[in-house]
Amino acid sequence: MKQGGSDAAKRAAGEAAAETVEDGAVVGLGTGSTAAHAIRAIGRRVDAGLDAVGVPTSFQSRELAREEGIPLADLDEVSVDVAIDGADEVAGGDLVKGGGAAHAREKVVDASADRFLVVADPTKEAEALSHPVPVEVLPAARSTVAERVEALGGDPDLRRAERKDGPVVTDNGNLVLDCAFGEIADPERLATALSTAPGVVEHGLFVGLADAVYVGSEDGVTVREP
Repeated sequence: MKQGGSDAAKRAAGEAAAETVEDGAVVGLGTGSTAAHAIRAIGRRVDAGLDAVGVPTSFQSRELAREEGIPLADLDEVSVDVAIDGADEVAGGDLVKGGGAAHAREKVVDASADRFLVVADPTKEAEALSHPVPVEVLPAARSTVAERVEALGGDPDLRRAERKDGPVVTDNGNLVLDCAFGEIADPERLATALSTAPGVVEHGLFVGLADAVYVGSEDGVTVREP
């Protein structure tokens, strides 16, 4: 698994994407260390007078947005103009997300946005997706979904909590299987197969959703449009 990039690279990507937020915008607030830099930058702009409302994708992003003074709304109350979110791996316009187990809510918000901006550091870029795919499952369906993943050629592993006994439980009250498929030749086909498995709440393949990818480095930011 790739190591995380430098904080300077993450900050550059997050802040550059945050600069695209226009006055009056509704912004989807992603989850993770790079998206957190975007949230902080939006918070500073709100403090300076920007009129913006955030739609958080997780408990983590909600708490950070509150700390930064960003007004918040639920997705069923507003329409999202732009969503800014990170990724565990990026190949062209396709992503693997879910390292923070928030991919179900992230996908709903990111897919609903008029524009979805991905923020990443260079370590997240790849020629083809190969990162294990997080799959959120109903607790009672863990075994049957694992069997389906194996039938698709994957190796499912129940995600364990780091600082407590037992598995990770998502904000939605479900479990996460991290499913290794090796190099994914056809992300769209795999995404469809996972989505149609009974018991799957959502998976971390974001296929064709990104409108632009902001890749930060210590020297600046490169914007790629898939």
